[in-house]
Amino acid sequence: MISDSDQADVGVYRENGVLRLRLQCPQRRNSLSHEMMATLIGAIENAPDDESIRVILIEGEGDHFCGGADWVAINATDKRPRTGAMTRRLPRQAHRLIPALLRVQLPIVCSIRGWAAGIGCHLALASDFAIAGESARFWEPFAKRGFTPDSGGTWLLPRLIGLARAKEMLLLGREVGARQAEEWGLIHRCVPDADLETSTRELVEELATAATTAVGLTKWAVQSSLQLDLEHALANEGFTMELSSRSLDFKEGLAAFRDKRAPRFEGR
Repeated sequence: MISDSDQADVGVYRENGVLRLRLQCPQRRNSLSHEMMATLIGAIENAPDDESIRVILIEGEGDHFCGGADWVAINATDKRPRTGAMTRRLPRQAHRLIPALLRVQLPIVCSIRGWAAGIGCHLALASDFAIAGESARFWEPFAKRGFTPDSGGTWLLPRLIGLARAKEMLLLGREVGARQAEEWGLIHRCVPDADLETSTRELVEELATAATTAVGLTKWAVQSSLQLDLEHALANEGFTMELSSRSLDFKEGLAAFRDKRAPRFEGR
């Protein structure tokens, strides 16, 4: 395993086609500081530069995935920020992190145990596959704390679970358990806590051996379609089919079908 960083609050590791991003401050429930967000943003945005990477895994150390933004660290100084500080900072931090997850043409798996609150919840929702242990809890704490959501909560939730349930979480601050989150379509899968590591590993391994170009382009087409009418979505499908059909994995897929065997994709 190659480690870009294993001492910081975010560990960055590369092994067997997997970029593993591990939140490593369990004493703060892995709450995100500005520095942690910057590390995540850099790792995700730069991941496509390394052609050996075929899937991204995000996980947390300890009993909780992520307790949200680390407001204690963010407001550690006694100096009052200038008016408009949030509108200046958010586009470079939380409001850059979530789009990075949605835009990168690599599949992202998020493994959740314990609390996924605020931006921690949004990290899970913006991933392509969120797997949660049955004791995990998803929470939008904003209204209960007297302020409004950030990091895409008002965009992600209505699209995943509909307006009524989104308002229940965002306006009333209702906590949602992992089993209910799966039933609502908020996450990909809920598993027993004891099976979380195994289930995550199996999915990551499946994606790490998939047709990476086709998977990445399909993710892009699906995400883009949320803003498009049918005509433009179909045009994107034509574009992605043209690109994917020129990949080596497409040729391997046809050969495997012809030979009645499992394909051996190389991600090219």
